[in-house]
Parts: sequence; C-alpha cells; structure tokens
Amino acid sequence: MIEVTVLFLDQSFSSTAIGPMEVFRHAGTLWNFLTGTRPVPRFRVTTASVDGRTVRCDGPIHIRPGAALTDIRKADLIFIPTTGPSLDDVVERNAPVVPWLRRWRRRGAAIASVCSGVGLVAATGMLDGKRATTHWGIADRFREKYPKVKWMPELMVTEDRGFYCGGGVHAALDLSLYLVEKFCGHDIAVQTAKALLIETPRAWQAGFAIVPLKTEHSDDRISSAQEWLHQNFHNSFPLEAPARRVGMSLRNFVRRFKQATGDSPLIYLQKLRVAAGKRLLESDHRTMQEISDAVGYQDVAFFRALFQRHTGVSPSVYRQRFGA
Repeated sequence: MIEVTVLFLDQSFSSTAIGPMEVFRHAGTLWNFLTGTRPVPRFRVTTASVDGRTVRCDGPIHIRPGAALTDIRKADLIFIPTTGPSLDDVVERNAPVVPWLRRWRRRGAAIASVCSGVGLVAATGMLDGKRATTHWGIADRFREKYPKVKWMPELMVTEDRGFYCGGGVHAALDLSLYLVEKFCGHDIAVQTAKALLIETPRAWQAGFAIVPLKTEHSDDRISSAQEWLHQNFHNSFPLEAPARRVGMSLRNFVRRFKQATGDSPLIYLQKLRVAAGKRLLESDHRTMQEISDAVGYQDVAFFRALFQRHTGVSPSVYRQRFGA
C-alpha cells in the first residue's frame, strides 16, 4: 500500500486537492467495483493542513483535513495543491511546509505539486537544476524568483529525480493519473481514468509526460538527448542524430545512454514509440497503418511485432481491452 499525504492549504483551489485525493483513493477499487472484481486499494490517503485545522480555499469553500503536518508518520508520496492566486506571500502563509518537505524528501518521499503549488516546492531549493512545469501565466514570475529551476511550462507533466509537477489547475488530475501509472502501472492508471471518466491522453501529451521511462539520473547530456527523442520519436532518423546533438561519438553515446537509463538508445526509442502507440490505441480511431505512421514506423507489420514483443499482446487486443 502506497502512503500518500495530500496537503490542504489556505487559499488553494479545492479541486487541486480533492481531485487527486479521489484519484488515489479509487485507484484499484472503483473500476473493480464497476466490473464486479475484487477491489485492491493501491493508496492509503491521508489529508493534512499545517496545524490540522480547517482551511479556507479560494472562495467560500472550507475543507477539513484528517491530520496536522506533525501527525504524519509515514509518506511515500506528498501531493501539494495550488497555493492560491496570490503569489507574493506564499512562503509566509505556508512557512512550516518548507522545512517539513525537506525532512520528508530526505526520508525518501516523492513530492508532487501542481500549478502555483510548484512554487512552494521551488522555495525549498530542492527543484534547483531540475525540470518543472507550472501554469503558463505564472511561469515567467517563477523564472525570475527561482532561476535555477529548469522551467518547462509547455509540458503538462514533468518528472525529475523524485519530483513531479503539473501545469494549470486541471492538470492536478493529469498529474494524479501519471503518478498512478508511475506507482501502480499503466493498466491501473487506464482503469482508474475510465472509472472516473477522466480523459487519459492529456496526462501523456508531450515530452517526458508521454511515458515514465527512466529520467532520474545526473547525466545532463543524456537528459538532453532524451528530451530530443521525446520530441522527435515520430520522425525517422539514424541514432547518430541524437548523438551529434549532444556532441558525442555514437559509441560513447550508446555507452553513456545505457549507463544512465538502463536501455540502449534503440530500445528506449522503441519503448517510446510503443508507449505513444498505446495512447493512440486507447483514445483514437485511426487505422493501424495510420497509428504506425504516427509513431515513426512505415512498416505496420514491424510495428505490430514490436508492440507484441514489448506489451505481450497484439495492438488489436490492446485496443479491445483499453480503447475508448
């Protein structure tokens, strides 16, 4: 059972706390209930405010948590909602949260935040040198305030070394589903999305949000190559192309890539294309040839064989099981 703590913060948009809480609570249960199978809860959800008292959200909504920060004894994942529309006094309003996050990160907890809540994590200094996204409307202010963070507001979801960020308010659901996939696997994430009637493709639209392949390493040049592959996987290119972009020989590139990610560049690219194919099969009504072309393979027979090798089922069976 994964222990997740969802923070309730004053002035936050209540949906960015309640929505993720419901996604985590129903992962492994609601789909099972609807389909008549035994529920297997995946997350144990605890809600907490700074002092354990009821918080007033943006507007006339009050929500009461189940605990205070000091009551939390175990957390594998911490989810931080928006901190509200006012950005100037965010740290002052939530001062105890900053050292509390540092302590839990040292204990190994993953930290997720969405929209303006990403700024609260940035204030801890733990996002320095890492990729992060936030709402496009506040990205420039965050760039000025936290210049050491690699801000990528064009992405819906980012992941970097145990830190997960979501864009605008409704990206809270995208980020939550991404975390369900990360912690519980793709099948559980799809089932959760279907049970809650959440549109799944948004969670994996762009960049590293498309699939949780290994990005938690310190080789910046390989990270740059991964980003390029995520942006260009649908095109045909030789492996020398990403190697040249990061200034490496092909031999050195292959060696460092496998050392950093655990996969050769070719296998990584195949996994990326298969993952993109899975998203299209789940949500799109294009033919197999069109899907194969869209993910970078003109030879549809080769794509079918590759898909079967990586997933254990044919594309048609996968579509029957998970398609809209």
